[in-house]
Amino acid sequence: MAGSKKAKILIVDDIDTNRIILDEMLKDEYETEEAENGMEAISKLFNAIEKPSLILMDVMMPVMDGFQALNVIKSNPLFRKIPVIFITAANEEQKGLEAGAVDYILKPFQPEIVSLRVGTHIELTQYREQLEELVEQKANALLSTKETFLETMANLIEYRSVESGQHVMRTKDLSGLIIEQLIKSSPYAGEMQNTNCPAMIKAVPLHDIGKIAIPDSVLLKPGRLTDEEFKIIETHTTVGGQVIQSLMLNEPDDDYLTLCHEICLHHHERWDGSGYPTKLSGLEIPLPARIVALVDVYDALVTERCYKKAFTHEQAAKILENSSGNHLDPVIVKAFFEIQDKFKDYENKRP
Repeated sequence: MAGSKKAKILIVDDIDTNRIILDEMLKDEYETEEAENGMEAISKLFNAIEKPSLILMDVMMPVMDGFQALNVIKSNPLFRKIPVIFITAANEEQKGLEAGAVDYILKPFQPEIVSLRVGTHIELTQYREQLEELVEQKANALLSTKETFLETMANLIEYRSVESGQHVMRTKDLSGLIIEQLIKSSPYAGEMQNTNCPAMIKAVPLHDIGKIAIPDSVLLKPGRLTDEEFKIIETHTTVGGQVIQSLMLNEPDDDYLTLCHEICLHHHERWDGSGYPTKLSGLEIPLPARIVALVDVYDALVTERCYKKAFTHEQAAKILENSSGNHLDPVIVKAFFEIQDKFKDYENKRP
């Protein structure tokens, strides 16, 4: 292992002599650390800057024995992947393996056996970590490609409505401001902290992807829509939900796609239940969709369209205030007013 960083091994045994012997066997090839019992071993794991690559642990120890310590290690996601080799003089090999140990070494231990088994499991651990890193890199590359593809589709739809793709980016940026405020100070802080917020922000530009199915004669109509035409516009929520749902067939637990689906399908629901497509109300409406509902309305108000002039920030803010509790979630409206200067600054910087 010359020229590379030594793997770290934690030696856990209540007998000083055993720890000294194991340290002498391993110190030339590995970095070693010692603990006198399971409790001390757990404490060292929690305080370690760098986790060990392997734990050699005696079974019979005071304070906390090997089985108790192994149970703590395997129940903690920070440590559960660290391989544990039991050192035992008892006939408890099967019990140890069933508990989660990767191997066992019988006392009195032989230097050659210790060296071979430690070396084998260190190599397996390093190989597993390299494989996991490679898989993560491939997964991230695929995720990036998927996100780019869907966002490009969303931009193409905006180009159809002469928005030049700017609406989707503005709603993304403004949603980020609201999300940050909800985490900072709101009754939804806990829910937001348990939500994949980066994935949510990436999902926002997909909110109108269902407009791909809306005819130009309706989507680009300069005047007021008829009731029949508005019914056609309403279908963009269900179409968008169906598009994302089809992508979820092979990835039903994907956070990004789940958030995309919630936003596409429900961002036109209303707090009072009078929205579409499913007439959800209040907290029945997914939180990401309630956030997008506000920023979508705000951006539509302050943006000039072929059928209307742009409202000022103050005019838009007044409309949002009047929409609280009927169209929009009052908590999210409150968050908007707490940071409305950031919205106004954002609008002032618009090209």
